[in-house]
Amino acid sequence: MTSVMWFRKDLRLSDNKALAKACEESEELILFFQLNPEQFIEGSPNHQAFFSSVAYLKKQIDQHRHLHVHFGNPKDSFKELLKAVPEITDIYFNTDETGYGATRDQEMRTFFKEQKIQVHEFMDGYLHGAREITRNGNYYKVYTPYYKKWIEQVKESPIEVNLSKTTVKSQLIFEKEEARFKTFCEQLPVLDDQPLGEAYAIERLKKFVKEDLKVYDQKRDIPEADQTSRLSRHLRTGEISIRTVWQAVQKAPNSTGKTTFEKELCWRDFYHMIYVAFPKQKEESIQENYRYVEWENKRADFKKWQAGQTGFPIVDAAMRQLNETGWMHNRLRMITASFLTKDLLIDWRWGEKYFQQMLVDYDPASNIGGWQWAASTGTDAVPYFRIFNPTTQSEKFDPKGDFIRTFVPELKAIPNKFIHQPEKMTEAQQKEYGIQLGETYPLPIVDHKEQRKRALAKYEFSKERAQE
Repeated sequence: MTSVMWFRKDLRLSDNKALAKACEESEELILFFQLNPEQFIEGSPNHQAFFSSVAYLKKQIDQHRHLHVHFGNPKDSFKELLKAVPEITDIYFNTDETGYGATRDQEMRTFFKEQKIQVHEFMDGYLHGAREITRNGNYYKVYTPYYKKWIEQVKESPIEVNLSKTTVKSQLIFEKEEARFKTFCEQLPVLDDQPLGEAYAIERLKKFVKEDLKVYDQKRDIPEADQTSRLSRHLRTGEISIRTVWQAVQKAPNSTGKTTFEKELCWRDFYHMIYVAFPKQKEESIQENYRYVEWENKRADFKKWQAGQTGFPIVDAAMRQLNETGWMHNRLRMITASFLTKDLLIDWRWGEKYFQQMLVDYDPASNIGGWQWAASTGTDAVPYFRIFNPTTQSEKFDPKGDFIRTFVPELKAIPNKFIHQPEKMTEAQQKEYGIQLGETYPLPIVDHKEQRKRALAKYEFSKERAQE
């Protein structure tokens, strides 16, 4: 029989459930990737990063076999594949449970059934699927009790993949599509010098476990230290499997850093479960009490936030890091999200969509979950009356201003006592340090204390309205 391995967010040849089964059970196997132009976000680092990883996988496979590609919506692409190879009997893929992927998979199950093609699908992207950890059949809404049950569950081990067990079809199927893909890849800008692919992801994992895991709890909140795992980009594309990550972590000696990192992996599963439980969460606040917040949504303020021109150095440094690198430190994601929603009083959905465009490690469930957490609208969110003070956050996590100076060079000569609040400098001091506030660096665009009061009032009003 001829089968198809349909790659999606699992761009690797090892520890891949669907690929392992396809190799075991198929006489002939077609390796296939389908590109849907309707999903493209042109000019987006998110888009560029993902398809750069696809191109890397194809180059890797094409050295000895072939990854066939086709542009179009899934149904049309598979119609073309079936027209070219009518003897296809089985399809293997790792399922999506959320967002566009869930809708696509449901539609394609129906299509494959109509075509009399046997579907083999697997939960591959998480340590535990959305429906594995429940309380009396109901989804958890709070992280801590979810974690207590999650940590007790046995985690799967990596899966062995043996491509030599089957014949992989290497004869070209879509000549024009291959040429189109080549042109498509040539037009992808180079984002950074970070290597791609599963080999690099595994080396990155080994380095993190050996050098940084034990102090992860102490260093993870310090942007300048940059001692987070940096695996999110590879987990997002599936260049490394979550099982491989978990196994490597378990082999490390026990430490508070190890425990803290395990909790972060649990957050990933938790947010995925929440997205399944609340499929409308990308556009709708989960907390009904806060669906009536009257956002001010000042476009000019939003643009200043995007550009890193708010006059709050830690916020500006974080946004510039995002714009320049396509990545942002996790502590800074919380600070910038809180600032946008609680200080600028701008709808969290605006920020979520901007992060979707810009992040090379964009994961819908985690990103939406993080934004709803910061905006106090999610199922297990920071209470609305706990509002990050960007200045105290800056003083705590970038005490000497090293990270700020890296991404806000206008402030490079500012002494530590002014680095978090340059607006406190006198005109004479500004002249001494070569800066002119309002010209070479902006004055704060809002007063944090006043905005905090306004935010509290807006959330209180929303709560009252929801309870009418």
